[in-house]
Amino acid sequence: MDIRVVVGLNVQRLRRERDISQEELSLRSDCTRGYLSGIETGRRNPTVLFLAGLARALESDVSEFFVKPAKVSVTRKGGAVEAGEGVKQPALKAKRARTHPSK
Repeated sequence: MDIRVVVGLNVQRLRRERDISQEELSLRSDCTRGYLSGIETGRRNPTVLFLAGLARALESDVSEFFVKPAKVSVTRKGGAVEAGEGVKQPALKAKRARTHPSK
């Protein structure tokens, strides 16, 4: 499993355990909600300094971000996706193909 996905799933888990919205955590950690969402979905690669600040905002230790989950159920629109060993990252949207003819 990609380390960015591991970190993202743990950030999301800790945030939800504390009943904090992405908006609230983004204010506490001085980032945008979109950036935080990108971290939680494994699409962003945050710095160690940012992770330290995020851990403080979650009243947690940065080491908790690196605990590899045994099996995770990730909910997406259209159903749940099971993630575990051998899964590199959660399902992401595919880019749309162009539907208009080239010039």
